[in-house]
Amino acid sequence: MDGYYAWMLVATAFVLMMTTPALALFYGGMTRSKSVLNMMMMSYVSMAVVGLVFVLWGWSEAGFNNGFNNGKLISNPFHMFGLLNNDWHASADSTGSTFIWIAFQMTFAVITAALISGAIADRVKLSAWITFIVVWVTLCYFPVAHNVWGGGWLSQHWAAQDYAGGTVVHINAGIAGLVLALVVGRRVGFQRDPMKPHNLTLTMIGAGLLWMGWYGFNVGSIVIADPKDGGAQFMSDTGLTFLNTTVATMAAMLGWLAVERLIHGKATSLGAASGIVAGLVAITPACGAVNQLGAICIGAIAGGLCAVAVGLKFKFGFDDSLDVVGVHLVGGLVGTVLIGLFSTHTAPGGVDGLFYGGGWQSLKVQVLAVLFTLIWTGVLTTVIALAIKHTIGWRIPPEAEVEGIDYDQHGESAYDLHAASASSAYLVTEGA
Repeated sequence: MDGYYAWMLVATAFVLMMTTPALALFYGGMTRSKSVLNMMMMSYVSMAVVGLVFVLWGWSEAGFNNGFNNGKLISNPFHMFGLLNNDWHASADSTGSTFIWIAFQMTFAVITAALISGAIADRVKLSAWITFIVVWVTLCYFPVAHNVWGGGWLSQHWAAQDYAGGTVVHINAGIAGLVLALVVGRRVGFQRDPMKPHNLTLTMIGAGLLWMGWYGFNVGSIVIADPKDGGAQFMSDTGLTFLNTTVATMAAMLGWLAVERLIHGKATSLGAASGIVAGLVAITPACGAVNQLGAICIGAIAGGLCAVAVGLKFKFGFDDSLDVVGVHLVGGLVGTVLIGLFSTHTAPGGVDGLFYGGGWQSLKVQVLAVLFTLIWTGVLTTVIALAIKHTIGWRIPPEAEVEGIDYDQHGESAYDLHAASASSAYLVTEGA
């Protein structure tokens, strides 16, 4: 058990790192220079706000504690409000294990909310974002997590496989990002002005850190599922999950680059970074369901499809600024649904999919879990987004958006270029 505690503390720290600094760097590098601080702040604020909300009522509402799994759509947010109900303090061992479980699951809620921010970069008030994430995790994230992982209605009736968040994290965040992109509207100058990433070095570093942190995400999810299962089988399960995460990500990066080269004639560094994330997203629900061949297939398919999907925003005219829909929604859909094809009983999940003689049952329940998440979160996110739009409002003024959201919302600039220019001009004048 000492090894279990040690690993889960490390895994929890890894997943927390995925939000800050990893996602902050990944998203920050993809924005324009006048928006990078605000983009990074949206990740940092998500960590603080959602983390506290999770401890206050999120843990209770998600219903992760087996003592009150209820088979219902929603769990009681007040049953263990603030973790003050001590009916789960049965022993020092179970209490310590529960605290680790709470911290680990808290990091999942944090990064799910932060992922959404990429869809609305450059244009929303920080106050609107904070308001949104408090309400959104309460009405969308915690109920979906309860239904998939917390003994809720969905898990009781459709036992879909989702090891680390294909539905709970990525489809959840992806459909929310799509709704917000539509409700908040396009950036000033969208499809007219160049809006290229200002620092791909930051994005590449962020992608690498995300890849590293994802081992906490996926392998931690396998370990914490049964901390007392020791021995060779336990080591086999964790090793398989680690390897599946690795090879799927490799295949997705190459798949994305191949499609990019075919369509645009160039294999870009942004494509490599995006392909890495697409592969990580797709293998997240499937990491404990498939073998290595299945992981490679899922990764390659996700990389290729996500590379195509990110261009659809221009065709359909919605401004998903940093490709949350193209990567997280599409990648999450691919990984979750393809479990129904590639799942095998030799993996920890023990379920054969269609390609392994298991028939259509696994595919059916995976699709039903996807539809549940899309409908639940899609409808409620629309209600939340419209309520904010017609009350406190989402957008900063257009002139502030043109000047830069960093200065408007934070009174700062990521790069003090004006001071450098002034000094240079002074030296030139003095020399003359």
